[in-house]
Amino acid sequence: MFDSSTVFLVVLNFKPMRTVTIGQLHELGACHVLSAANASEALNLLKNEPVDIVLSDWNMPGMSGLDLLKTMRGDPQLSHLPFVMITGEADDMHARDAIDNGVTSLLIKPYTLSRLGTSIEKAFACRPRRYASRSLDARKWVEPVAVAPQAEMPSMAATATEDVQEKADHNARATILIVDDISDNLMLLASLFKDEYRVRVAQNGEKALAICHSETPPDLVLLDVMMPGMSGFEVIAKMREHPASEGIPVVFVTAMSTDVAHATGLELGAVDYVTKPLDPVALKLRVRNFMRYFTLHKQLQTKYDDMLEMAQLREDVEHITHHDLRGPLVGLVGMLQSLIEEGASMNPRQMEQLHVAEKAAMDVLNTVNLSSELMRIETGRFKLDPQPIKIGLLLSRILEGLKAAYSWKLLAVSVHTESSANNLADQALGDVNLCYSMLNSLLKNACEVAPDGGQVTVTLRNRDVLTIAIENTGTVPKALRPRFFDKFAASGKADELGLGAYSAKLLARAQNGDIALQVSDVLNRTTVTVTLPNH
Repeated sequence: MFDSSTVFLVVLNFKPMRTVTIGQLHELGACHVLSAANASEALNLLKNEPVDIVLSDWNMPGMSGLDLLKTMRGDPQLSHLPFVMITGEADDMHARDAIDNGVTSLLIKPYTLSRLGTSIEKAFACRPRRYASRSLDARKWVEPVAVAPQAEMPSMAATATEDVQEKADHNARATILIVDDISDNLMLLASLFKDEYRVRVAQNGEKALAICHSETPPDLVLLDVMMPGMSGFEVIAKMREHPASEGIPVVFVTAMSTDVAHATGLELGAVDYVTKPLDPVALKLRVRNFMRYFTLHKQLQTKYDDMLEMAQLREDVEHITHHDLRGPLVGLVGMLQSLIEEGASMNPRQMEQLHVAEKAAMDVLNTVNLSSELMRIETGRFKLDPQPIKIGLLLSRILEGLKAAYSWKLLAVSVHTESSANNLADQALGDVNLCYSMLNSLLKNACEVAPDGGQVTVTLRNRDVLTIAIENTGTVPKALRPRFFDKFAASGKADELGLGAYSAKLLARAQNGDIALQVSDVLNRTTVTVTLPNH
């Protein structure tokens, strides 16, 4: 919902479309609408004017709508703003790209006034609660409430309800609009299609445009060229200037058979150009093929809405996981580590149990952290805040837990360092949670694959970079080696999802490091080497 103080920013490079969209927003009750012809203008406005929601076309010269979205989501001052992306793209990859980069709503062309209103409602409904209250000059955000619109302006909810009622019959069958100034031609074409489609007719361009810009626009237009007043060429040009009719397919049906007329029609955006006298059978087949394609295109809106809902659900689950589980787990790990540090009075058995408990709690915390961090890294949304990490001490903690967990295998587990006095305080520069997840995964895998009585050796080298070499007895199968770090490459092994090595690679590179595999069949050894910036 929005009220009279809400400020909209419309970003469309095509001026007629921009003007119409601003008018539509005013019809929905908007009082303050800013506009920009491109993304650069939009960013300047966003820096200097208070804006509450952005509506942007995807395809614009220079900086695209997706680039604008990415820039806004990367700016702490703008990242919270609802963003409605307007697009005619019929590509799931495009939609996924927008969703992964934080789009709030996807609006598919062509769209009606009520559909625009619904997208805006959804955009505000998806607004993160932590941004629901903020002050902009004299205006204040409040929790969404129903605001009575001006008397002459319908509310978006009412418009959507009326739209559903009006479209009940319209959605039962696809609609064809036939435009011709000669009644006999209208009757002939109507008789061809009335059994298969809902047919509407118009004898002039003005009436045709009124139907196309209504809340129940046609799915296809059969348009004559030569008509008194507004010609067919003028009609299609005006259709392409309005969001409700911009994407409606037009087939010219005309006696004008010159190459110039044909080329003009196609240049103006017609999908076909049919000359009279007509072949009824061929025309019906052409129309049927066009309708099949454009019916699928119309279903994109529902599909993209579902994709956005799933993305929102994932974010909700992530929020619950982090806020309801992560806090208590962090507290539990902290208490266990304090007990271990103060455990001089405890006997070896008690200390071993504490290490096992700490390892179990850290594993659960690692899973909680890893799920969301991997998603951010894969989608390019992870921001590294590098901090010093005592990597040797972190390794010792991990290995204490693994020794207890795999004690039945009688493994020889050890850590070696090239630093003076065998110092384990060498520091890497990275993220401690990512380092824990990465090293825990690699060391756990080494312990799992090493044979009973085998060795797991970790060697630290602190030179130009900090190097962590994890070596275990046994070798990686030859067929797996070229794709060892690929996603799901190791499925079927103890790491059921096959994400261990893949996630380790992502986590290393997210910290400006790297990872490599070396296998010696002669020595029966596998070594995974991680490099990280040192501090």
